[in-house]
Amino acid sequence: MIQRYDLGEKGFRGNRFTDHSIDLEGNNEVLNLTSPDILLEIHKSYLTAGSDIIETNTFGATRVAQEEYGLSDFAKEMNLQAALIARQAADEITQRDGRIRFVAGAVGPTNRTLSSSEDVDDPSSRTITFDAIRDSYFEQVLALIEGGVDLILIETIFDVLNAKAAIVATLDAFTESGVELPIILSVTYIQEGSERTVFGQTIDAFWTTIAHARPLSVGINCGLGARAVLGNLKELARMADTYIHCYPNAGLPNPLSATGFDETPDITSSQIYEMAEMGLVNIVGGCCGTTPEHIQAIAEIVRGMQPREVPEKVEGIDKIRLEFEQKENRGEFEHHCLHEHTTFAGLETYAIQPTSNFTMVGERTNVTGSAVFRRLIEGNDFEGALAVALQQVRAGANIIDVNMDEGMLDSINCMTRFLNLIATEPEIARVPIMIDSSDWDVIEAGVKCVQGKPIINSISLKEGVEDFISKARFIKQHGAATVIMAFDEKGQAESVERKVEICQRSYALLIDEVGFDPMDIIFDPNILAVGTGIPEHDDFAINFIEATKIIKQTCPGARISGGVSNLSFSFRGNHAVREAMHSAFLYHAIAAGMDMGIVNAGQIVVYEEIPDDLLERVEDVLFNRKKDATERLIEFAESFEGRDETEETMSEWREGNCAERLKYALIHGINDFIEDDVEEARGMFQAPLDVIEGPLMDGMEVVGDLFGAGKMFLPQVVKSARTMKKAVTYLEPYMENEAEGGATRGTVVLATVKGDVHDIGKNIVGVVLGCNNYNIIDLGVMVSCETILEAAERHEADMIGLSGLITPSLKEMAYVAREMEHRGMDLPLLIGGATTSRQHTAVKIAPEYGHQVVHIKDASRVSKAVGELMDPVRRSDFVEKNLSDQELIREKFKEVNRRPMRPLAEIREKRTSIEWENNEILEPPFLGTKILQDISLDELRQFIDWTFFFTSWDIPKRYPDVLSDETYGKVAQELFEDAQILLDQIIQKKRFVVNAVYGFWASNSDGDDIVLYENGRKKELIRLNMLRQQQDRGESAYRCLSDFIAPSGNSDYIGLFAVTAGIGADEMEKEFNSNGDDYNAIMVQLLADRIAEACAEWLHAKVRQEWGFPDAEGTTLDDILKETYRSIRPAYGYPACPDHTELRKVFGLLDAEGIGMELTEHCAIHPTASVSGLYFGHPKAQYFSIGKIDREQVEDYARRKGIEVKEAENHLYMNLGYFPTDE
Repeated sequence: MIQRYDLGEKGFRGNRFTDHSIDLEGNNEVLNLTSPDILLEIHKSYLTAGSDIIETNTFGATRVAQEEYGLSDFAKEMNLQAALIARQAADEITQRDGRIRFVAGAVGPTNRTLSSSEDVDDPSSRTITFDAIRDSYFEQVLALIEGGVDLILIETIFDVLNAKAAIVATLDAFTESGVELPIILSVTYIQEGSERTVFGQTIDAFWTTIAHARPLSVGINCGLGARAVLGNLKELARMADTYIHCYPNAGLPNPLSATGFDETPDITSSQIYEMAEMGLVNIVGGCCGTTPEHIQAIAEIVRGMQPREVPEKVEGIDKIRLEFEQKENRGEFEHHCLHEHTTFAGLETYAIQPTSNFTMVGERTNVTGSAVFRRLIEGNDFEGALAVALQQVRAGANIIDVNMDEGMLDSINCMTRFLNLIATEPEIARVPIMIDSSDWDVIEAGVKCVQGKPIINSISLKEGVEDFISKARFIKQHGAATVIMAFDEKGQAESVERKVEICQRSYALLIDEVGFDPMDIIFDPNILAVGTGIPEHDDFAINFIEATKIIKQTCPGARISGGVSNLSFSFRGNHAVREAMHSAFLYHAIAAGMDMGIVNAGQIVVYEEIPDDLLERVEDVLFNRKKDATERLIEFAESFEGRDETEETMSEWREGNCAERLKYALIHGINDFIEDDVEEARGMFQAPLDVIEGPLMDGMEVVGDLFGAGKMFLPQVVKSARTMKKAVTYLEPYMENEAEGGATRGTVVLATVKGDVHDIGKNIVGVVLGCNNYNIIDLGVMVSCETILEAAERHEADMIGLSGLITPSLKEMAYVAREMEHRGMDLPLLIGGATTSRQHTAVKIAPEYGHQVVHIKDASRVSKAVGELMDPVRRSDFVEKNLSDQELIREKFKEVNRRPMRPLAEIREKRTSIEWENNEILEPPFLGTKILQDISLDELRQFIDWTFFFTSWDIPKRYPDVLSDETYGKVAQELFEDAQILLDQIIQKKRFVVNAVYGFWASNSDGDDIVLYENGRKKELIRLNMLRQQQDRGESAYRCLSDFIAPSGNSDYIGLFAVTAGIGADEMEKEFNSNGDDYNAIMVQLLADRIAEACAEWLHAKVRQEWGFPDAEGTTLDDILKETYRSIRPAYGYPACPDHTELRKVFGLLDAEGIGMELTEHCAIHPTASVSGLYFGHPKAQYFSIGKIDREQVEDYARRKGIEVKEAENHLYMNLGYFPTDE
């Protein structure tokens, strides 16, 4: 509205600031002092139009924001006058018509951020402190209160840490002024389709972080139009127990519009009507670009509509409240409970629920507990320290404990710097932080660096009640949870009675005096060392366990934690004994109610696998069962230290009975004795089937349970399957008929769809389901729809599973779903493969079929999904949730267009800028092709990227760190050793043949095409058709691969290549499969894939050398994998060139068939262990993703390629930013 007055610089300065040295035009807040009459008029126009609430003109009226105008000292006056002006307007209109109007004191985000650095060389630096922002907000809110506002509106939140400072300041201002007003909190989203704030918080993490402010309303404003924020608003309304509001912009900015935005009142109001009709909102309005006419239209269209029903309390709290009231009759208990479960937040939430496993707090980022981390911090290697945190997250830590308590460190500075660095690393910052220190100043500093909801570790009654309450209020005001140590004025609690007494006393103070959410209370009743030889210490372990039971009963909602490694301090150096002590203790402590703990996951073993003699002695110590328990464990520990577990275990398990030996062999994947043991079992049972359904299935059920619980990993499961298959193969000749082996949990037909030859993922899924006693009908690769459906009917299958890797496979999957519908089938359809996703399945496949279509992310999830679909009890809940989730995904896809598309002419104008006349274009070493046959596998071995090998086995860790990983290390080492053994065999026996062909051609770009020539650029050989990024990129370039090739008039070149390592791999895989060895069959496939990629890397390095830009001396494989060199080698199917059909041109020019490669109907390469793509030599060449494109570009692409638009849409299925009109 201010823009309508066309004030100009003179108008903003008024009479008061005529001589001010800095331009003031655009500083809307100065108008509170220079043109109050205009603001009064604007306020009245909105109130007359229908507003119930108006905002003060103070969005940027903080001392911090006014600094750029040199008006910081006028900030308080700006806020006071703004409040008085708005108050006058509201009161005058209220007097006129009798309807009460309200004034919201607007508190904007400022032009500074606490969650990121403006210094690219130092991501830990900040241009302002939390305290400075808080002080600026404090001054603002006090002035707004003085001016008579009715509520405080903290709006346009893009950095939630800034918002936390605003909340603290507001609460402090309430205390200072003696006036407490309602608070409204409003977040903003600037990326269409994104469910995260600018700095990465999810919607639930945002709510978790700010819920402690107990806002009157929470919602969304600014950033985007109503339609674009609808999905996020639904999610917020689902979880928040407050009013919900939305006052979006009038669409997207449009400089040609009179308001500067592109939505008319009718458009904006109709979209807000949809929100109201869905029952999502209580307060609606408008932000940027919304005029009084917009407000009038909104007010009229929602008049009389039913507002959202606000939950009286969070679902799930009643039970805790009743338990508490029965004990203490505190009727206000439920007021303190903000969440259904104990919930913390980083960029994402972590909740401790009844179904949760034990919560692991990573302990390695602690200078007192990790010598490695301490040395990194002391050496000022914060990047290295950050890598330790990242390793913990990747290892599965649910929470990261950060401690900087070391006498020689500046602990406050170290804590601040490290947490600021974490804030810039989303993979780490996604998990909650536990700020751990015995120095309260360090804790205060840490809290002011964390965007989410952290945990404070810790406070206690050690310094008395006043100190305890003061610290607890600080924690509550900053929205954190806290650990409470069982420590008081008398000292540390050791007995059950003292532990319980201190915790109950602390609980009462927190609930009654501070108003703390009970689910934000975490008690640490002190895990103390046992086995010390001091009699007074003998009951320490059992005291913790017994106290835990009582605390959980008498302090409802609270959680129990502890530092587990303290327990075994007396046995440091003896890892086996320490592991057993920790595991046995946790087994009993968790059963007693322990929820979480600071634990070294690498020192945890499965309780059932602790040797009986060791377990007996450990539990004698833990439970103080014998007077000489400590002496007996010490004596045993000395003999146990250094013991060869492998040999002893081997002899021990062979001494068990037949069923026990079979079970052990299956769990550990041991084939050596399986036939002997199965033969012995056959003599014990009436029929061979009884052996399968008895001891063999008993063993496989344990495998399935361990895998589902995350205690076994995929490579181990596949080994177990190999052992099971060998056992069944031995029994088959003794079966009276094949039907005897048919007592399974169900039949699943699996297939890689027509045109696709990739089947590793499908094979692994088949193994996992086979382990869970499902009958698997594996149809192989390139299977037609007709064959799949006929097989399902013939075998009376219970469900069908489709797999695919290349983009055209997605279209084929949708076709299969459509045909299932036409045939009237009702089987569940499972969808999996690297290119598939939940979103694509919901939007493009599920609507084709009237029954269940389920996306399977990876093999670790398939048995649970299939089990629930087959279970008549659990099926309905699973189906309902799947359908609900897919409907939500479809709504988001339809309603949120993500980033808008730009016109084709515009994006071509904004192509990558390269001044070709000033660039040295190097000539390649030759023109035409060269063939390399039977490339040395020994040489290629050095280029293998083993990280993706482990990822293929569902081990999501980087090599070589995975080999020492606390969670995956042991199984990764075994897997790696097996791979090396098999790779040695492949190399020594020359089982694989690796061939390559590559070449160079004169080329130029022609718009979005790349033209390849022969005969000195006189004759066009082929034309490679490329695509250009089209979604809005602001001021950034819209890239296309053709940008990296010089246009006509310049001499430039392009390279093409094709490599295969699959010759011989299929034959070797079949040999293993024929012997029932799934494990090595899959291993062959994966090694072939890795060798093919290694060959591509090796050949690329060779090309760079030959082309004149060799890698720097000393370049390592790690450098190569990080792509630190000049040149790129995108392959078709990569995000920059997604159309596989262009491979036909490349294969034809290279004559790739001459080295044993061919293309399927849908342009998948066979053998599958193959790679083909392009070489670009320009220094600016880079990888990128095309993203979504609109119909205009698809039509242009079809014209350039000489095909129908429909065919182009099929090729570019995953990149379409629209629904094709003719499906």
